[in-house]
Amino acid sequence: MTTADRGTVAGARRVVVKVGSSSLTTVPGGLDTERLTALVDVLGAARTAGREVVLVSSGAIAAGLAPLGLDGRPRDLATAQAAASVGQLRLVQTYADAFAAHGVTVGQVLLTADDLTRRSHYRNAHRTVERLLSLGVLPVVNENDTVATEEIRFGDNDRLAALVAHLAQADALVLLSDVDGVYDGDPRSGPAALLDTVDAPGDLAAVTLGSARRNGVGTGGMATKVEAALLAAHAGVPVVVTSAAQAGAALAGERVGTFFRPMGRRPSARQFWLRYASRPRGRLTLDDGAVQAVRERHASLLAAGITAVSGEFVADDPVELVGLDGSVVARGLVAYDATELPALLGRKSGDLPPEYRREVVHRDEMVLVGGRETG
Repeated sequence: MTTADRGTVAGARRVVVKVGSSSLTTVPGGLDTERLTALVDVLGAARTAGREVVLVSSGAIAAGLAPLGLDGRPRDLATAQAAASVGQLRLVQTYADAFAAHGVTVGQVLLTADDLTRRSHYRNAHRTVERLLSLGVLPVVNENDTVATEEIRFGDNDRLAALVAHLAQADALVLLSDVDGVYDGDPRSGPAALLDTVDAPGDLAAVTLGSARRNGVGTGGMATKVEAALLAAHAGVPVVVTSAAQAGAALAGERVGTFFRPMGRRPSARQFWLRYASRPRGRLTLDDGAVQAVRERHASLLAAGITAVSGEFVADDPVELVGLDGSVVARGLVAYDATELPALLGRKSGDLPPEYRREVVHRDEMVLVGGRETG
């Protein structure tokens, strides 16, 4: 357990800040330039102080509602994509104008889940963000709602922000919304206490978070923010969840909102991608001996320990390794195509032709799920 405190946020050289639609827009009026400018003033001051900032901003769809004469968030995908197409241009131009007053140039980075679930795309996104920062540009990241379908969506920008925090190798993550922090209940319906610090998931056992909302102009909710905060914290990144009005105080390390202490060491980019960002293309079912070898001895997976194969994948695709009861043990990059494996199952390496004697999933290309990480 780390002893990191809010001072780690104040001292963070590189920070990812995420802001939700409800903090930037209104349904009838589109972008609220006053609130957006207030946030930009805070982030501009951070840049002046020598800090690097990556902004993950929702609001494209909401910003497109008023120009299109829409009175609420579209329910059909095509209209939502049209609103995003109009709104994203307005959103980034408004950011560009506001940051220009601080002498800061912004760059737009639009991502779909596919850009982070595919390893080569993940590396490209990392290089792009890293180069923008090295050039003194402030990246403004958003989900590419214009082309994203339900099958390739992140679901909310909170999770996107947590993934970007690792991708950008950030020192801290600040999740902003219209709520002061994580409460142990709904403060709108009765007495509720604000959680000051979360050291472990168990601290949230008695907390009622509800589910993600999809009304008004936003799609998130406190549940998605907590899930994102835990994802980042497990990857070694300290997180503050608070309101947009307290962004400056949060970045200064003041006692606002809810602070999530890092809950694990920071994994390598490959380990993080495998565990949190990859999309498994298939499943390998392991016998009990193979499960024990993988989980307890960090051993590579051999063909002899596999009882079944499902899915359509090729060599180097991510797959899930599951026990006989269906529980996921690990994820890893498979060394064979799905069509090659059935003939190898249950056979010892010495009984196989030389070209098939390599590990099915090497330990260096594997990460445990629900247990300590390999590597």
